[in-house]
Amino acid sequence: MIGQKTIHSFFSPVSKKRISKDINEAEEDAKDPKKLRSSVVEPEASSLPLAPLSPEQLDRIARNKRAALEKLHSSAQTPPGFGRSWREGLSGEFGKPYFKKLMDFVSEERKRHIVYPPAEHVFTWTQMCDIQDVKVVILGQDPYHGPNQAHGLCFSVKRPVPPPPSLGNMYKELVTDIEGFQHPGHGDLTGWSKQGVLLLNAVLTVRAHQANSHKDQGWETFTDAVVHWLSNNLEGLVFMLWGSYAQKKGAAINRKRHHVLQAVHPSPLSAHRGFFGCRHFSKANELLIKSGKSPVNWKAL
Repeated sequence: MIGQKTIHSFFSPVSKKRISKDINEAEEDAKDPKKLRSSVVEPEASSLPLAPLSPEQLDRIARNKRAALEKLHSSAQTPPGFGRSWREGLSGEFGKPYFKKLMDFVSEERKRHIVYPPAEHVFTWTQMCDIQDVKVVILGQDPYHGPNQAHGLCFSVKRPVPPPPSLGNMYKELVTDIEGFQHPGHGDLTGWSKQGVLLLNAVLTVRAHQANSHKDQGWETFTDAVVHWLSNNLEGLVFMLWGSYAQKKGAAINRKRHHVLQAVHPSPLSAHRGFFGCRHFSKANELLIKSGKSPVNWKAL
């Protein structure tokens, strides 16, 4: 269990500017072959004509640069439990004022209230697969606010907690949509996440028994950055947007590069108005195959 103090102390104002400067300089060097070459040329010889570097030398220089960048990124203000590949893609957010303010807010909330999910599970979604391996994105709103439910994946609950109503309706749709699917008897969707299904809530923490209690504190800005990164850097993803909230959050998705499936939310209040029968799970697999990706085994739970 990572203590509340750990999250709060992960952000050091003393080193933020220096680390940011070092990262920017290293990244610029990595883009400029002249700067790469200068790193292996003796100062006294800098006025002489430069011989072409061998492929082995260029490869060694590139590896050294990557190692230096990785060291700098790892020393930046990364929150606990954040997956490595996701850190590389999203580390630019960690030093921004809104993110520090957000982490301070969550830290104070944990001192005064019970907050879900536990600190070590807030970023579970970054630990299941590499950021480059995401194939399907399902957007939720905020974590479950009951004991032993939320563990960092939207719609998913830890065993042995029974599946909540919305997840139960997702299972009902799967039974009719995916041949051979059977209710797994639990609500843990880790098996999907490990296959590249990103189960991302818009807000990543919540006060116990108070739904939406952590909205408008900065999480939405951060998860928007996640969606934008995926939209701008990957190709052929399938985004499942259920309900008006998810559809609004997904409005900026590049629909020329990705596929978007929309339906009402699987909540018992709305599932009968178009979620049942949407066949999003089989449609997602059809679209993945057309994009040259492997389909999701929705039965692997």
